Amino acid sequence: MTENSWTPAHQAVGASDYDGLIRLLDEGADVNEVCGGVTLLEHAIDLEGDAALRSGSPVDSRLTVILPAYGADPIPRPPGRMSAVDLADFHGHDIAYRLIDRITSAAAADGRPRSGLWLRRRSR
Repeated sequence: MTENSWTPAHQAVGASDYDGLIRLLDEGADVNEVCGGVTLLEHAIDLEGDAALRSGSPVDSRLTVILPAYGADPIPRPPGRMSAVDLADFHGHDIAYRLIDRITSAAAADGRPRSGLWLRRRSR
């Protein structure tokens, strides 16, 4: 028998268990935790984007919407891995891309640099 190395929050993301993820976050799970080298947000974007590519269906963005609502930071770039915005771009996950742009726009209002992601992506 193999042991599951994912944290409970990452397991909830992997199972698309929206209620379970919300419950864990409400109970204090770290919304920015890293497990297996990926954040919860990166995991969600990759899962949703991959599922849409495989099925040919539109992207189901519920996980990607839940995590920023709980304060997930979209900016971390794990060494040697794709960031959340890179994954969103790779999968054509426009909702994630737009959310990250909105979050970074709000950060710019606080004096932090704005990414301008959505505008750059739309101009391609």
